[in-house]
Amino acid sequence: MKKIILSAALLLAILIGCKTNSNSSDSKNLNITFESKSNSNVTGTATFTEKKGKVTFVAKLSGLTPGIHAIHIHEKSDCTAADGSSAGGHWNPTFKKHGKWGVGEYHRGDIGNFMADEKGNGTITLTTDEWAIGGEDATKNILGKGLIVHQGADDFTSQPAGNAGARVACSAIIK
Repeated sequence: MKKIILSAALLLAILIGCKTNSNSSDSKNLNITFESKSNSNVTGTATFTEKKGKVTFVAKLSGLTPGIHAIHIHEKSDCTAADGSSAGGHWNPTFKKHGKWGVGEYHRGDIGNFMADEKGNGTITLTTDEWAIGGEDATKNILGKGLIVHQGADDFTSQPAGNAGARVACSAIIK
């Protein structure tokens, strides 16, 4: 009888330990900072939070010209070029046409457009299960990519990148 109680207690301790570990590893956070590009004054931050298989992305920017701007994930976490070109093209691990997020074909990096107010401040939020902060699936893993803010709006049709104009801010998506 003592052996059964001891075994049950050990099994319960193992199960509780497994549950605690899975919950703590289920949430990941990544905070990054933009640097100005193309002689702009654009700065800001972005946060990626992964919980229960979904990533929520929030970018807050300032120094923009009032109006609509595009933001995309690009292939490389390299922001060394003065014009942001070192980040490469849009991140497109599933080899789709450029387009509007959630409508027809689109790149995994095609986040979309957001509005900058009259003071040049803008925010964009997106939640998706098509990204992951790390992990084995290269078609979802955003680490090692770049985040680019463009001078203008994405037209969602021009190939391969939406004709959004100069790259005015860049950040590497790295831990």
